[in-house]
Amino acid sequence: MTQVLKINPADNVVVAIQPQSAGAVFEVDGRSVTVLEDVPAGHKIAICDIKKDENVIKYGFPIGHAKEDKPAGSWMNENNIKTNLAGLLEYSYNPKDVVLTIPDEKRTFMGYRRKDGQVGIRNEVWIIPTVGCVNGIVNKLAERLREETGATNIVAFPHNYGCSQLGDDHENTKKILRDMVHHPNAGAILVVGLGCENNQPDVFEQFCGEYDHDRIKFVVSQKIEGDEVEYCMPILRDLYLKTTKDRREPCPMSELRVGLKCGGSDGFSGITANPLLGVFSDWLVAQGGTTVLTEVPEMFGAETILMDRCANKELFDQTVSLINNFKDYFLSHGEPVGENPSPGNKAGGISTLEDKALGCTQKCGKSLVRGVMEYGDRLETKGLNLLSAPGNDLVAATALASCGCHIVLFTTGRGTPFGTYVPTMKVSTNSNLFKNKPQWIDFNAGVIAEGEKMDDVAQRFTEYVLAVANGQETNNEKNGYREIAIFKTGVTL
Repeated sequence: MTQVLKINPADNVVVAIQPQSAGAVFEVDGRSVTVLEDVPAGHKIAICDIKKDENVIKYGFPIGHAKEDKPAGSWMNENNIKTNLAGLLEYSYNPKDVVLTIPDEKRTFMGYRRKDGQVGIRNEVWIIPTVGCVNGIVNKLAERLREETGATNIVAFPHNYGCSQLGDDHENTKKILRDMVHHPNAGAILVVGLGCENNQPDVFEQFCGEYDHDRIKFVVSQKIEGDEVEYCMPILRDLYLKTTKDRREPCPMSELRVGLKCGGSDGFSGITANPLLGVFSDWLVAQGGTTVLTEVPEMFGAETILMDRCANKELFDQTVSLINNFKDYFLSHGEPVGENPSPGNKAGGISTLEDKALGCTQKCGKSLVRGVMEYGDRLETKGLNLLSAPGNDLVAATALASCGCHIVLFTTGRGTPFGTYVPTMKVSTNSNLFKNKPQWIDFNAGVIAEGEKMDDVAQRFTEYVLAVANGQETNNEKNGYREIAIFKTGVTL
């Protein structure tokens, strides 16, 4: 097995595929390099002398600069690399030609066609609170119906918001809950309000616009005389009964919408799992389908790669706003734009935000950017889209589901059990994680670092994603790990 990997010919570091002991020798570019200290797997080793303030190059791009002189064989990590990121930047549109020769295979998946024309890959009953005050009620309703029916596709989604919010903060809550009401993975929905919250149930119902009155019901707890649970149960039973009559039918791949997310990344993320998602993303786009990349703060340092792939100047300008608006958000709170890698990221071999971003953005492959969305927007354009949302795993995954994605593909090198309200498929960057946490991880991309060909892994991965679209449960679904998280910004009253 390969001991180290040089990702790009321009790189002045390699990645340790296996742990390297001090004194070990490896060959790169026709010369020998002696490792000067123990280096964990996934971490970087200098392959030439790197002077103080000289850029450290990985993926063919700078990931920061050296804080001090480092000789060849040195372990390059967050202690000796400093980010180059600082503040807002001026960008210019330098469009790149993108020519991908991926055939349209005319494949289908088995989905549920909804009355509004959308297609879902699940047929669940959702109970959504307008405000956190009724979380106990929605949880009890879901539990009661599950006990009565024995069905597992009845899910409540408690959250802490809907009151004591103002401005954009309040709008964020309304938009995410509205998006859930319109999501095709639900065959029926009961929206439960309290009555005195900022997110007034009657106003929220109007905010939702046109909806299927046969499958979506609204109730206001304070207007119900007596026990609200007993009042709601007949409504809920009727909604559930209607979903039992729904059947899957063949749907074109152009109807499939997939979110791209990473969390707990490590030094293998940009080598195995993220490029694997990139191959899948390009394939799905070639079939006429849709993929969505978010986590805007984790684009910092790699944003020009995305900007140059925007299909036109208008999309470029929207992407510039996407980046700079998030940088403004950081700076307005007195936070630097480059302090993103978490302790887990650093332990896994990621040293700077640029290091993280250049791996992160590989999830969207090489296709042209066809759409740019604000937080809470719903998908309108097929192909590759960019979505405004933070890097936080729960918030970003919820945002991907809310824009209309049927599935979230989630790469991870450290592991996480959570799932949002659509199937959340965990893809491990390394085989050890897959072996240690089979109850979390759905697919192992670590075999790519062990020598298995990307094309072969991508073919297996595509078949697995389609199996999930056809009804196979992901681990988060099997475990019942389903939740939502909304982007909190501004004051709480």
